[in-house]
Amino acid sequence: MEVLRTPDERFAALPDFPYEPRYAEVDDGDGGTLRLAYVEAGPEDGAVVLLLHGEPSWSFLYRRMIPVLAEAGLRAVAPDLVGFGRSDKPARQEGHSYARHVEWLRAALFDRLDLRAITLVCQDWGGLLGLRLVGEHPDRFARVVAANTGLPTGDHPMSEAFLAWQRFATTAERFDVGRIVQNGTVSDLPDAVVAGYDAPFPDDRFKAGPRVFPSLVPTRPDDPASAANRAAWEALTRFDRPFLTAFSDGDPITGGGDAVFRKLVPGAQGREHVTLAGGGHFLQEDVGPDLARVVLEFVHTT
Repeated sequence: MEVLRTPDERFAALPDFPYEPRYAEVDDGDGGTLRLAYVEAGPEDGAVVLLLHGEPSWSFLYRRMIPVLAEAGLRAVAPDLVGFGRSDKPARQEGHSYARHVEWLRAALFDRLDLRAITLVCQDWGGLLGLRLVGEHPDRFARVVAANTGLPTGDHPMSEAFLAWQRFATTAERFDVGRIVQNGTVSDLPDAVVAGYDAPFPDDRFKAGPRVFPSLVPTRPDDPASAANRAAWEALTRFDRPFLTAFSDGDPITGGGDAVFRKLVPGAQGREHVTLAGGGHFLQEDVGPDLARVVLEFVHTT
């Protein structure tokens, strides 16, 4: 597997993101290894809050939430998915698969970091991967906060907004990651923040992950990931630990998806769920501190 690594100098002077990267080595599934990056803040013995980003962002997305959680005594851990952020980047789209990403994340979080009693906070692909891990390893998780995410199986039609995004990712001549994140927010991002989202990708050779991720989302019942996602849903329908939805009110991609969790997950039933006003798809940018306070209250009261 050909693997690219973004030069460290690309990440110099990131705004409001002073955290030193740490790394976990995982098998690439092709005879080699990959370096998965993560940052963390807060006391080492604090309750673990796992912050999983999606497509095409990286752990930088959580920079407005990490301080709130860490200062309250929680151990905030924010990985970069393989292909994103400071993590290694398989150079060919064929090197990426849903199953491989689940395994790479599992190996880093459980085999290397040995995280337990996790509070999962997941958005976008952070849920597609994180909720698979909850379904397959429920004993590792104490609670879940699902924010603008889902766990599709291909058995139900996807929104036209998502299908348009899927087409764009695979056909657009230019794929400007910072601009894409900006288009998924309600607020205007400073130029330095947009540049922070572009930082992991010096040129198009580094963008195989962001380019291919939308096409890895199951949109047909016979998709390669559909059976495993159905099995994860079966487990989620038995997951009785606390489960909270905290979707924003302005996301055309995942809007309404919170209702499925509230209906099917036992740990979500009878709970006062949250809708965050003023947030787009990347609600961590628009209402990050508000979402962090929701997480804090959830941890402290469950």
